[in-house]
Amino acid sequence: MAARAMNITGMITPVERRSVAGITPEFYFQKMIDNSRLVRVADPQRRREIRMFSAVVSVFFLLAMFYAWQHFRSIEYGYQIEAEKTEHERLVEMNRSLTLEASSLRDPGRIDALARRMSLEPPRPGQMVRLDSEVQAGEPVVAQVSTAVLIPAQ
Repeated sequence: MAARAMNITGMITPVERRSVAGITPEFYFQKMIDNSRLVRVADPQRRREIRMFSAVVSVFFLLAMFYAWQHFRSIEYGYQIEAEKTEHERLVEMNRSLTLEASSLRDPGRIDALARRMSLEPPRPGQMVRLDSEVQAGEPVVAQVSTAVLIPAQ
């Protein structure tokens, strides 16, 4: 308050009072300093220290990024493995059900019942050919693959 009571003009600026105990006002004198002619001297030792520090920090950063990349890739591979295991289990179950369905559809009793319902007559001897058996010489062949003959161009 004492500083405000005094009418001070010019370059002197009063500083706010911080303590109640002191009665002496504090003043701040503003100085105009021209640093435009100052030239900063390069310190080669300091520059070398900064380069070394930057190199060490860069190496540690690269190591940390490499570790994080490996860690996240291993987690991602774990998820992929679990998804493939689930898919494998689903396909094994589907294969089992399709094998069961194919064996039930190949049942001769079922085929015979369907043929009777459609009023088909039973096959005569020699008329039925099993596709998964070996063909004997002289037996009729349902289908046969012959080798292709290549004729060279003239």
